[in-house]
Amino acid sequence: MSAKQAAGLALSAFTTIDSGLAMIAPDGRMLMSNPAFARLFGEISSDDLLARLQLSAWAEASVATPLLSVNGRTVRIRVTALPEGYVLDCEDMTDQFDRIARDAKRARTDRLTELGNRLLLRERLQDLLAGPAAVRNDCALLTIDLDRFKAINDTLGRNIGDALLGLVARRIRATVTDEDVVVRLYGDQFAIIQHARPQPQSAINLAKRLRDLLSRPYMLEGQLIDVTANVGIAPLAQAVADVDQAIKHADLALRRAKQDHSVDYFVFESSLDETVRARRALETDLRRALALREFALVYQPQFDLQSGRVTGVEALLRWNSPTRGPVSPMDFIPLAEETGIISPIGEWVLRTACRDAANWPDDITVAVNISAVQFANRALASAVLSALSDSGLDPRRLELEITESVMLDARGTALGVLQQLRATGVRVSLDDFGTGYSSLGYLRSFPFDKIKIDQSFVRGTSEDPGNRAIVRAIASLGQNLGMATVAEGVETTEHIERVSADGCTHAQGYLISRPLPAEQVEPFLARSDVAPELALSDSVKVA
Repeated sequence: MSAKQAAGLALSAFTTIDSGLAMIAPDGRMLMSNPAFARLFGEISSDDLLARLQLSAWAEASVATPLLSVNGRTVRIRVTALPEGYVLDCEDMTDQFDRIARDAKRARTDRLTELGNRLLLRERLQDLLAGPAAVRNDCALLTIDLDRFKAINDTLGRNIGDALLGLVARRIRATVTDEDVVVRLYGDQFAIIQHARPQPQSAINLAKRLRDLLSRPYMLEGQLIDVTANVGIAPLAQAVADVDQAIKHADLALRRAKQDHSVDYFVFESSLDETVRARRALETDLRRALALREFALVYQPQFDLQSGRVTGVEALLRWNSPTRGPVSPMDFIPLAEETGIISPIGEWVLRTACRDAANWPDDITVAVNISAVQFANRALASAVLSALSDSGLDPRRLELEITESVMLDARGTALGVLQQLRATGVRVSLDDFGTGYSSLGYLRSFPFDKIKIDQSFVRGTSEDPGNRAIVRAIASLGQNLGMATVAEGVETTEHIERVSADGCTHAQGYLISRPLPAEQVEPFLARSDVAPELALSDSVKVA
């Protein structure tokens, strides 16, 4: 190929290539450009374009890629400096940049609610924490959680649940300014970064508005739905090391708000972090206690007021930690339920109680408490039947004590499991009766064998007509429904005389006996059978 032909080929390529090409002389004069270059820059004169490019700034660099905004388009220009001048290679990046921006926005948007998502929250928090303290001091992170959403989602269906979340998102948007950042974290949990407001009072005011607005009824597909909101507040003016710690502070405050139903919101305090660390240490010790068998059972007798003898016992869990000493069940059982450790602990209690009771007289029953968390495990019925089979205990001697929370949290499942177990002969009692909201409804839906009257009603003074009326009403209800009634917390002869006169069939408390180790139960029963009339007066001495 001759030099002339090669030059012609190069010129042809120069004029037909899609990229905008131009050659510039060392003094800044436009020597030549191709049609693609003309299409990119349109009516802009070469002098104006070269002035904007400021080519002299690139003279020392062999290659540079500045961006120019031209006629509403974004053009990337590759400037190559040569001894003979400059070569410009221009590409329209508008569509590519728009696509990148759309992808970036999509990656930071919750598709269901069209709010931001967790990634957006983390990025905005990172910007705030890296910025000036004066700006951060007027910001707060709020986390929001809906009560009862899971129950609504389970009973009315996911479509209703998703639609509800959409309405909640719209109401949250209505409470904030354009400067604030609103995101859906996951499930029914949302978050807000409040900007440019005096803290924490502005966040508190926002929390009150959120609580009010989100708690108003929702109408969806003919269903009137009520939910309430809990709000945790973490002012960013506090010592916050990083994004994770900021989110942790807000979550801790939210958890506290959910635990304390007397408040609408909670503002993070450093003591919350200390509490969490203490709970985490307790959880670690609790798991170790299960593995090392540090638990023990004691049994509190139940006295039959009609026959004058002890007819059963209730199994009570005790934990004597080698490092903590005796740990109150009020401290470790709620944590065990929250973390799920209650399931293996509960199975150990069940098996141990059945094994101990198998050594006692055949007419003595043993009551075991079963939590709502255990009922959530589909293997509960199998665990009960296995414990009975392994111990050889007659199912009619086992009594499962449940609270209203069992029926409330897993009503459909609970009823089926209870009916299955009751069909084998296992008895079922409703514990702490009178302290819940719907106990009467549960008595109608399930034939309990026994109702346990909460000790708060029993220990009231004889001059308290309200408590006594409640005890009488429950005893009468039990009699009419064919259910035994156990008065808990009986500690004085005045207590037992009163509950007996009010119609209760059984009593349980320190007057009868303090909780006994398994090896002391049978001797106690023997003494009570020999002198039943002394069972009350001498019970404390026997224990």
